[in-house]
Amino acid sequence: MSLTCQVQVILNNISKEKADTVKKALEPDNVNFPEGLSLYVEKIDNRLVFNFECKENMKKLIGTIDEVLEHIQIALKVIE
Repeated sequence: MSLTCQVQVILNNISKEKADTVKKALEPDNVNFPEGLSLYVEKIDNRLVFNFECKENMKKLIGTIDEVLEHIQIALKVIE
């Protein structure tokens, strides 16, 4: 049985400048993702949307989301 999990994390009311900075800060992390795991980031109006998808290891998905959220928090602190 194959299980696919999709998780969407949304940052609301974020300025274009902050959204662009966060996206750029995360770009190096989006390279060489583990097999079966993906992240797509998009800016929609005043929201920054993170779309995670995992086809295998849910623990790996949870760990990746946690790590990305940490990087987002650091990026936002740096630009304030």
